[in-house]
Amino acid sequence: MHRRSGDRLAIADVPTNMLCGLLLMGRELGVNSESWLAGLRLSVTQLDDPRTRISYRQAIEVIRRALPTLPIDGVGLAMGSSQNGGNFGLLGLAMKTARTFGDAVRIGLDYQRNLGPLMTLSLHEHDAQTLALVATAPEESHDLLPFLCEELFSSVLMLGRELAGERFSPLWVELGYPAPGYAAQYATLFRCEVRFEQARHAVLLDRRWMDLPFASYNPVTSQQALALCHGQLASLSMRGETTAAVERLLRPQLRDNPQMSDVALALHLSERTLRRQLAEEETSFSEVHDRIRTERALELLQDPELGIAAIGNQLGFNDAREFRRAFKRWTGQTPSQTRRPLA
Repeated sequence: MHRRSGDRLAIADVPTNMLCGLLLMGRELGVNSESWLAGLRLSVTQLDDPRTRISYRQAIEVIRRALPTLPIDGVGLAMGSSQNGGNFGLLGLAMKTARTFGDAVRIGLDYQRNLGPLMTLSLHEHDAQTLALVATAPEESHDLLPFLCEELFSSVLMLGRELAGERFSPLWVELGYPAPGYAAQYATLFRCEVRFEQARHAVLLDRRWMDLPFASYNPVTSQQALALCHGQLASLSMRGETTAAVERLLRPQLRDNPQMSDVALALHLSERTLRRQLAEEETSFSEVHDRIRTERALELLQDPELGIAAIGNQLGFNDAREFRRAFKRWTGQTPSQTRRPLA
């Protein structure tokens, strides 16, 4: 797919897990978060939708705006240390039901993108007894490294303790930025030496943890969860910011059959500009609209209680015949043919 200006950071493939955590913290601290989203074609409601995908650029801009408004030190540590297995969703379940801690780590690394991390984790050998879990981030987020490392490594720590037991801790932690004024919080949380101004961002682990067997090992549940994780990963698209913004606006309004002029107005764009931006992302309004309607139609067809006319009505069609023709154009089958195997 063509990427406008060659900018990989403008591809909307990042789930909103982290930003939802920031919004929740803002609410708990009595901070008005509306200004965090201004001009980014995002709303609080959209960020709470698990189907929403945003770009890396949008995510780091929200964080840049949010951090100065939050009246505590170590925002990333506070967010990460409140995590538990439930916050990791299907991925957490797949890891918890793995055979060993090492298997769980490999699963986590394979499917980390499902959670929308803003740093990428990889596992390296440090020496014969030690492994390094190394985090990297694009240069564009350099100013946010303290927050990003805090949130990621403390989340990993909490998950590690849930999987391996409360005694789990790193051998030491390496961070590539100067020690903040609240550095003592790091040592308290990680229960190990924390080294600042290092050449990398890494958590160093005793290799022996990798062989730890899990009492919660369940091969059936693990394989089921892994299959769902694989499906989630495959669904992460390479859509651009404008395409994703149009999708977010269309999903809750399909019944009203919004037109391109309505969406352009909501995005504060002219129709010409919206058409051009979508073309630069190798799509069009009608293609996006049809894809969203197809996805929703396939969801609704799984409910045997819903008639074809009612499903068409929810997608903005007043005539059931018109919906049937459109659905066959989208999928190559009629709604009844698609539903038959599900009945």
